[in-house]
Amino acid sequence: MRFAKMKIALLVCVAMSTLLTACGGASSTSSSDKPTVTFMTWESNNTNVAIDSALAKMNDSSLTIKRLPTPSTDFDQKITSLTTAKSLPDFFWCGNDTEQALGAQGVLFDWSSYISKTTADFDQKNFAPEAVKNWYSADGSKLYGLPTLMNTYGYFYNADLFTAANVPLPKAGWTYDDMFAAAKTLTKTDGSQPAAVGGPYTDPFLISNYALSAGGSSFTDRVVSPTKVTTDAKFVEGTQKFVDGLKAGYFTAPNANTGTDTAAAFLTGKVPMLWGGQWLAASFMTANPSFKIGFAPLPIVSKQVHIYDAVGVCSPSYIKNPDAVWKVITYLDTKGWNDILPSAPVAPAAYVPASNAYYDTLKAKNLGSVADSVAYALNAPQKDAVRFIAPWSTKANDVITANWNDILMGKKPVQSTLNTMTQQINDVIKQNS
Repeated sequence: MRFAKMKIALLVCVAMSTLLTACGGASSTSSSDKPTVTFMTWESNNTNVAIDSALAKMNDSSLTIKRLPTPSTDFDQKITSLTTAKSLPDFFWCGNDTEQALGAQGVLFDWSSYISKTTADFDQKNFAPEAVKNWYSADGSKLYGLPTLMNTYGYFYNADLFTAANVPLPKAGWTYDDMFAAAKTLTKTDGSQPAAVGGPYTDPFLISNYALSAGGSSFTDRVVSPTKVTTDAKFVEGTQKFVDGLKAGYFTAPNANTGTDTAAAFLTGKVPMLWGGQWLAASFMTANPSFKIGFAPLPIVSKQVHIYDAVGVCSPSYIKNPDAVWKVITYLDTKGWNDILPSAPVAPAAYVPASNAYYDTLKAKNLGSVADSVAYALNAPQKDAVRFIAPWSTKANDVITANWNDILMGKKPVQSTLNTMTQQINDVIKQNS
């Protein structure tokens, strides 16, 4: 299941002016005027079977639902070719980046007139906080799609190692001070084993969560098409804490190559904490490790903040039966995931009530802390960007690459380098706006 991988490829190469004119139609209508709603996913065969089964339960005699076959490994290429040919299905899996890129070029249908339509089964208020907001255009006028699944991030931990060291088990609401104290105790004094593999320090977007939680500013002024970046005093404070923690050996270096899969290393029972997304729990269910696994969300300073990272569904601008398509995509969001996720419990649904079966599956596998932490993160009232979502992303990321790891590893001074990096990124934004 590729929900967790987050489709970040920008399909700008297909966003040409020739795409802006509606031509043909993705959906078909029979002589009896019964529409067929077509869709494509990037999923595996097994997951597609689960999706087909879930949508079959919709049991709406007024329409037919048909999934079009697509090789999961070539999904982006397929969407590119279908976009060029103006032959996209009625809806298709898309990442936030792709949705924004194609939407800005007029390729996608605008659902803004539909989202406020409340029914017995659908109410936009049931989406996780800020989930829908980031599927609107930068000016907020057009809704390019609906989020389906969301990622949350935090530390998987070896509860046995915590207990043996008399360290309190981390949980939702733990603080950065709690995290650093635990890391200090759990790091081997001989330097042979840091307390944590990875952590919320590997890029500025993660440090941004520290700054926001401490009452400072986000690294980006908005998730979609930011107009500036900021590294204020709280951002500097958070960065310095991790620079010091890395120097003390609490965490693996951001560019460390352990020579083995980090999840596999965690399952050997030697690593106290492993940074990652909730999707790892699906593989841990079948691993049967010799120790108890827990999961704690991103720490806080004073207020709850979490990363915004989602995938969803989009539709081309030329769909013939938007009412029928809306029925299907809202059914998928409100009911479908409760049937799909138990067989592939990799992520919570963006439509909060549709995650109940997902949480029940985790709890049944003795991963209740994963369920609790994911729910806590999903419902965080404030979400922060996980990466740049803008046409100039590559250029801005090049600036980060040239500076960030050197800052963390003490090769460049924190304050002055952050100032320079911030100015250079803002210059990129201005030059490409």
